[in-house]
Amino acid sequence: MDVPFWAWALTVGLILAMLAVDYVGHVRTPHAPSLKEAAWWSLGYIAVAVVFGLIVWGVWGSTYGGEYFAGYVTEKSLSVDNLFVFVLIMASFRVPRLYQQKVLLIGITIALVLRTIFILAGAALVANFSWVFYLFGAFLIYTAIAQAKGGGEEETEFHENGVLRLVRRFFRTTDDYVDDKLTTKIDGKRYITPMLIVMIAIGSADLLFAVDSIPAIFGLTQETYLVFAANAFSLLGLRQLFFLIDGLLDRLVYLAYGLAAILGFIGIKLVIHALHTNELPFINGGEHITAIPEISTGVSLSFIGIVLVITTVASLAKDRSDRRKAVVAEAQEPADVEGPKA
Repeated sequence: MDVPFWAWALTVGLILAMLAVDYVGHVRTPHAPSLKEAAWWSLGYIAVAVVFGLIVWGVWGSTYGGEYFAGYVTEKSLSVDNLFVFVLIMASFRVPRLYQQKVLLIGITIALVLRTIFILAGAALVANFSWVFYLFGAFLIYTAIAQAKGGGEEETEFHENGVLRLVRRFFRTTDDYVDDKLTTKIDGKRYITPMLIVMIAIGSADLLFAVDSIPAIFGLTQETYLVFAANAFSLLGLRQLFFLIDGLLDRLVYLAYGLAAILGFIGIKLVIHALHTNELPFINGGEHITAIPEISTGVSLSFIGIVLVITTVASLAKDRSDRRKAVVAEAQEPADVEGPKA
C-alpha cells in the first residue's frame, strides 16, 4: 500500500482537529453530557471513521478498504470492553460527573500517543521478523482462552497498577479534588491532585489493553497507515461512547465470549499467515507452508460482524429475560409472605 506523505499529513491533521474540537468545544466548559448529546457525537465520530474507510476503499481498493473496516470494527468492539475498566476507575477515584469528560479525553490522548509508539514498534517487528506472527497469534489464542474462561464476570474493584504506585511514591498528592486542576499549591509546595492521577490511570489502563488489541489488528492488516487510523478513530470516539452506554455495560453479559471468539479467530489467522511466511529453520526446514489457505479479509470482516451481532442480541435477550423474571418474582413475593388463605 503506497501512502504518500500528504495522505499521512492529512490524516494526522484530521485527528488533531478532532481532538481540538473535543478540547475546545466540550472539555473547556465542564458539564455532564446528556444521552442525546453523547448519541449525536458518537454517531458523528462513527460517520467520520466510515467516510475515511470509504475513501481508503475508493483510492486504494476494496482489499485495503476491507482491512481498514475489519480493523476498525475489531478495535471498536475491544474498546467497549475497555469501558468496563474505565467505569471502575471513575468509581474508585470518585470522579465528579462534571469532570469525567476531561478525565477521559486527556486519558485517551495519552493512550493515543502511547499506542502510536506501540504501532510503530510493531510495524518494525512485522517488517523485519516474520516469526513475530507466531508470537502474536499464540498470545491472542491464549488471551481468547483466558477471556472465555473468565466469561462475563467483571471485576468489581479497581486495583492500581505499577505506574500509579510509582507516581504516588515520588510525588505529593492531595486527598481531594481541587475543581478540575491537575496540580495545586499548599503551603508553598506543589501537589498532584486526584484529577491527574485518574488521567494517568485511564491512559495506563488503556495501554495494557493495547497489548492484545495491537497484535489483533496486525492480524487483520499489516499496513501501518491502516493500523494507526483504525486505532485513532476507535479511541477518539471512546469518550462519547462511555457516556452513551455507561448504563448498558452491565447488560452485555456475553461480550467477553464474543471478544474471546474474535481474538481466537484472529490468533488462528495470524498463525496461518506465519506458516505462509515461515522462515524458522526448525519448522518445515525453514520453508513456507501453504497447504492451509489464508483467511481472507472478507471472511474476517463477516466473522467479526456476525459474532458481534449474535453477542449483542443474545446479551440483550438474556437481560430482558432476567428483568422479566425479577418482576414476576417481586410480584409473587407478597403472596408468599401472606401464606395460603383458609
